[in-house]
Amino acid sequence: MSITESAVRPEKQSGADPVRRYLEVRALTDHLAERLSPEDQTPQSMTEASPAKWHRAHVTWFFEEFVLRADPDYVVYDETFRYLFNSYYEAVGERHPRPDRGLVTRPGVRDITRYREHVDAAMVEALQAGRLDDAALALVELGCNHEQQHQELLLMDIKHLFSIHAFGPVYVDREPDVPGRPRPMGWRGFSGGVHEIGAVGSGFSYDNEGPRHRVFLEDFEISDRLVTNADWLEFMADGGYRRHEFWLSDGWAKIKETGWEAPGYWHKEDDGTWTTFTLSGRRPVVPDEPVVHVSFYEADAYAKWAGARLPTEFEWEVAAGTLGDARGQLLDPDRCHPGRVTSAMVGDVWEWTASAYLPYPGFVPANGAVGEYNGKFMSDQHVLRGASAITPAGHERITYRNFFPAASRWVFAGLRLAR
Repeated sequence: MSITESAVRPEKQSGADPVRRYLEVRALTDHLAERLSPEDQTPQSMTEASPAKWHRAHVTWFFEEFVLRADPDYVVYDETFRYLFNSYYEAVGERHPRPDRGLVTRPGVRDITRYREHVDAAMVEALQAGRLDDAALALVELGCNHEQQHQELLLMDIKHLFSIHAFGPVYVDREPDVPGRPRPMGWRGFSGGVHEIGAVGSGFSYDNEGPRHRVFLEDFEISDRLVTNADWLEFMADGGYRRHEFWLSDGWAKIKETGWEAPGYWHKEDDGTWTTFTLSGRRPVVPDEPVVHVSFYEADAYAKWAGARLPTEFEWEVAAGTLGDARGQLLDPDRCHPGRVTSAMVGDVWEWTASAYLPYPGFVPANGAVGEYNGKFMSDQHVLRGASAITPAGHERITYRNFFPAASRWVFAGLRLAR
């Protein structure tokens, strides 16, 4: 996605019932929104975020725009929605300015729900009637993956919105985590040489995950667990945010500009302890959970302080490929927070890599408007790998290339080390 969005390598999802698949994805979005009032769903807390109402409408617009409008008999729900809920597709036409999405008070939440119901009825009817060819079914699968991306974005954005509220509202009420002690960090070694990287097989992937190609790697080691909150507290205690020698120039400038002294959402209490804002409200920092809400700049500085570095995305993929289907915490609507660190390399937090977000050799964007997803964002972004505790299960894979600007902190992002 950036989780912002990613494009398709259009292949039909083999073996899946498209009606069931579509309805399950749509139902999860509705479930995530059930805990939000209309007032929760309308504001926009910063330019990078979007209102929950907008997310719900935009993913619906995607199906209407790219699948249903191809049918001359389809009745568009509201032509103004094409302007209001287009994100950045130049080929579709003009769109409402992104910084002002929170000013769109109408349509309201009930209207968006009716819009979703209208599009769902048309989509299910088209799928059940068998009117969609393979190319259209590939777009349906893309739309489902696109909606899963926005499920994660919706939770990221709601967390940021709730965090700036004076009394820190709770999205999901749950018992506090019992703090534990993280196990020592170990290292896994890998031989250098030529390795194949990128998506393979008939399953769904985005266009930026291919073409599959070869890379040469030197011998390397990668940590067998993520960096934890306990690790990060040691970095802070050693003056990590005050010692310029660990920071890239742009990162040090960001420190001077913002006054960062801890990860995003952390707060030092009067007794000197640290708390963090979660989707369950403000909680004590749990030592054996992975650190989360750190920028690329912070991740890079920590790695240097620790006498290591961030892995490249290629090293990360090679290492993750040896762990099979092991997963950390993925989206549990009754948790929405990382778990304790494990040996898994997919789940809990997205992991910053040392790699700039660039095209693979031979990359060609998809044809048409959906090809605007990925290629045009391959500038000034950094790749993250894995998945997070708010990534829907089934949406994760080791070839997934997430990407965000270096200063991004509202992403559920952490790190592991390499050397």
